Amino acid sequence: MLELGMKHCVETLVTEENTAAKVGSGALMVFGTPYMAALMENAALTLMAATLPEGKGSVGTALNISHSSPTPIGMKVRAEAEVTNISANGKIVDFKVSAYDEAGLIGEGTHQRAIIDNERFMAKTNSKLNK
Repeated sequence: MLELGMKHCVETLVTEENTAAKVGSGALMVFGTPYMAALMENAALTLMAATLPEGKGSVGTALNISHSSPTPIGMKVRAEAEVTNISANGKIVDFKVSAYDEAGLIGEGTHQRAIIDNERFMAKTNSKLNK
């Protein structure tokens, strides 16, 4: 069961493949902001997935972050998500997210996820193909 204060961390190594230059969000060979955002979302997703019943999942609905410090190729980066609010109906979950490299804080912000029924969500998504 998901509870306020629960935390989860995930980590990655900065390589040429996850730089700003590679993804096109910048021109330098430093950890790209889109990859930092994805790592933050993954920390929240992974935390929620461990608490959801079969057939349920979650999707990101909001992300508000800052990327305050560059990270070079070769350094490890970890992202942490902490549950800060669960809506009254239990379907919307808010997180504080932060990211760190081996030298300290590199980014932080908030993230929100909605609990969904996987099959119904995909049926609705794929119905767009029939229009």
